[in-house]
Amino acid sequence: MPNPDSIWYAVRQTQVILPPRQTIETFGATTIKYHLVSELMDTANKVRVREGRARSERPMIISPSEYAEMLLDGFGEKANEYMEVLRQQGDLVTVLKYGLRFHKEPANESFVNDNIEVVVQRVKTEVESTQDPLSAVLVGADELWEVSLIKFLFEYVQESVPKNIGDFQKSGDIPTRFSRQQEVERAFMDAERDPSRLNTLGGMLQKYGLFEEYEDRFYALVRKHR
Repeated sequence: MPNPDSIWYAVRQTQVILPPRQTIETFGATTIKYHLVSELMDTANKVRVREGRARSERPMIISPSEYAEMLLDGFGEKANEYMEVLRQQGDLVTVLKYGLRFHKEPANESFVNDNIEVVVQRVKTEVESTQDPLSAVLVGADELWEVSLIKFLFEYVQESVPKNIGDFQKSGDIPTRFSRQQEVERAFMDAERDPSRLNTLGGMLQKYGLFEEYEDRFYALVRKHR
């Protein structure tokens, strides 16, 4: 049986039952109201329902030199540890360039003696009736519930990025460097699928003066296609 104290146990336990219908606001703060349902490990049919809010600041586009970290305010040690794992794996690259900070407010808890599936459906029905486009219902680990919340928020950010970047581009409120990096990322994906595009990618990096920054990644791709 997986260790319930493991971050990856919590990640696997996480399910988004009802996602928000609205993406992160491009030009303002966003407050997500989450309802996280979890089953107590040591008691049969004992379910905990946590209700709280996570608020994101207005997204920003930042350059690599301004990378710091995706800052979490109000989250515990395990949540920050999970974010560090994502950062080391490279999964946070887009989010880091995006520049986003999440604040977690204290959560309210209630307990229900019932089957977790029944409780989840009940919570889902109640939340749907509010027609709040920024409410979400999750199933997660009980002890490491913050890890489950972070997994949900991270995926929510990733889903919001394309619309927000489009809004920035339409408004003209996006640095040229970031636009070029988006173009470079697309060129890397093209070269990943088609080795004949490596020359095009290399030429683009030279043209934009980015070759040194992407040199290791470029040559790793060249070696991969040999």
